[in-house]
Amino acid sequence: TQSEDILGYYVNVERIPNSCRDSPNHIFLKDRKVLLNLSMAYYRVNISAYNKAGESPQAVYIVPDFSATDLPGQIHVKRQGTNAVVTWTPEYNPKCFVVDWGTGKDDMHMKIVTTATRNFTLDNFQPYKLYKIMVHASDVCQCESFARHEKTFGVTQFYSVEGVPRTGPTNVTVLNITKHSALVKWTEIAAEDCLGFLQGYRFSYTDLSRKNSLAISLNSSTTSYHLTGLKAKTIYRVQISGFTNAGEGPPTLSQPFSTPKYGTVETLCICVTQHPS
Repeated sequence: TQSEDILGYYVNVERIPNSCRDSPNHIFLKDRKVLLNLSMAYYRVNISAYNKAGESPQAVYIVPDFSATDLPGQIHVKRQGTNAVVTWTPEYNPKCFVVDWGTGKDDMHMKIVTTATRNFTLDNFQPYKLYKIMVHASDVCQCESFARHEKTFGVTQFYSVEGVPRTGPTNVTVLNITKHSALVKWTEIAAEDCLGFLQGYRFSYTDLSRKNSLAISLNSSTTSYHLTGLKAKTIYRVQISGFTNAGEGPPTLSQPFSTPKYGTVETLCICVTQHPS
C-alpha cells in the first residue's frame, strides 16, 4: 500500500501478562508516532495501517526491559520452602498493588492485591532459575483499566535456590605477551549458566616449569586481568572459574602461553676498546 493511501493506524497495547483477560488498549492514530506512559511490566504493541480497502498485517513490537533505577520504593524477597514472600513499604497507600513474577516475558505471572497488605506470597519457584519480581501501584483497580494507570514501585531479582555455575567464562585469550607480563581477557559467564548470583571469578595461573600456582579472586564485573612478574622463556597455564554463594563452578579449559626469551625490543650494545699501538 502506498503511504498516500493510508488513512490511519491501529495501535493495540497489551500488557504481559494480563490476568484480567480483557482486550488490549486500542489507539487510533493519524500520525506515525504515539507517546505511551507505561509501567516497567512487559508490553506487546501491535501496529497496523488501514485504508478504504481494509487493514494491513500487524507489526509486533515487544517493549524491552527498562533499567530499574530511580524507583520510589524497595521490595524484599525471602525464601519460604518452594515459595517466596515479597514485602514492601510504600510511601503512600494506593488502592491496589500488582505483583508480576517469572523468568521472562514468556513466563510471567500476575496478581492484583486489593487488600491493605504490604506482603504477598508467590509460589511454584524452581531451583537454579533467576526470577524477576515487580511490584506496581495503582489508584485505579478496575480490571479493564488499571494497566493504564499503574506505576512501578520496585523491581528485584531472586533465586529460590542458588547453584554453582555450570561452566566457566568463554573466549579466554592471552594477548600482549612480553617477557614479564601478559593480558588475559574473557567473556563473562552467561546469566543462564550462572545458576545463582555471580559473585566473582577465581583466576589462577601456573608456572609449568616449577608446577607452582597462584590464585586471585576478581569481582564479577571483571573480564580481563594483567599478569605481571612473569619469568622469561617460561610456559604458563591460565584457568578461570566463576563462583556464587553456593560455591565455585568448573574452570575453563587450560589456556597455555609462553613468554619470550627476549622482549619485543632489545638493545644490543657493542663496546669497542681501542688500544694504543
